[in-house]
Amino acid sequence: MNLQTIGWTSFFEEAFTPFHEEGLSAGRVALEHKRMYRVFTEQGELLAEVSGKLRHLAESREDYPAVGDWVVISARPHEKKATIHAILPRQSKFSRKVSGQTTEEQIVATNINTVFLVNALNADFNVRRIERYLLMAWESGANPVIILSKSDLCDDVPEKIREVESIAFGVPIHAISAEQGLGLEQLEPYVKPGKTVALLGSSGVGKSTLINTLLGEPRQEVKDVREEDDKGRHTTTHRELIVLEQGGLLIDTPGMRELQLWEADGSFSHSFSDVEELIEECRFRDCTHNNEPGCAVRKAIASGILDESRYNSYVKLQRELAFLARKEDKKAALAERSKWKKIAGDRTRFHRK
Repeated sequence: MNLQTIGWTSFFEEAFTPFHEEGLSAGRVALEHKRMYRVFTEQGELLAEVSGKLRHLAESREDYPAVGDWVVISARPHEKKATIHAILPRQSKFSRKVSGQTTEEQIVATNINTVFLVNALNADFNVRRIERYLLMAWESGANPVIILSKSDLCDDVPEKIREVESIAFGVPIHAISAEQGLGLEQLEPYVKPGKTVALLGSSGVGKSTLINTLLGEPRQEVKDVREEDDKGRHTTTHRELIVLEQGGLLIDTPGMRELQLWEADGSFSHSFSDVEELIEECRFRDCTHNNEPGCAVRKAIASGILDESRYNSYVKLQRELAFLARKEDKKAALAERSKWKKIAGDRTRFHRK
């Protein structure tokens, strides 16, 4: 397998230089399952696990390999196995908060060039969900592209595109139907040799059907959506890097109906630039945008320039990020305290000796 065809660039080549001198090789993580990894290498596909040293040094989930990562390995091709010793720096990373109360990062995919945000044009169409996905896509470092799938089920595709355009400034939007083979030529510029595209979206939006169409074979399982609400059933149960025969790579991901934010520092203002520009026009700096005189936000909502649901989404996401930041600060403080207690304990034992 030629590494360049699966995304190897001068960026990774430079980062790998010290390891090359040690006689190690590089590979790309295609699949993760219970801390076992399928890795694409020049020696073929190998089953790998992390070294004891890497496991010992890992402080969080981020320190373990994820699908899309380039890793440093010692290969045993005769056994079709390998050991992962290090992870090369990531050029992009799409993350979300794990479900539930735990404040922990879940890496969805890394080293992606383009994120296809797939949304179905059926009864499950939701602009607010697209807003949330878009925010995380900008934060990842990859380029977002909005795919409006199942266009054959929609009576007014141009109207849906206009709705999305109102919250996705400058982001490419493509309406397609993988089932009918409509609009797929629009995706060709993104799916090129050496380029990686991650498909993200809720269950039932058509990610697996799209991948099967691009592959030219029914590799991914496909299930029908529920008739009562057009919501999908989970078909993809894991993240996987797939190499297309004509070139290009796809990362399929499980459907995510709940996308909890992980971080969105610079991307938040970018995603909501229209709202923040209005806030700058308010008469008072501490305007709460409720009943204050000279509030540009309330004026824009009243005149129809700004959709009130978009402003409410802005406030909700802002609160969610602030809450996450507070929990992260508390977690970091506890980790720092634990580290110094351990150091103090080690010193005490040393002096006793």
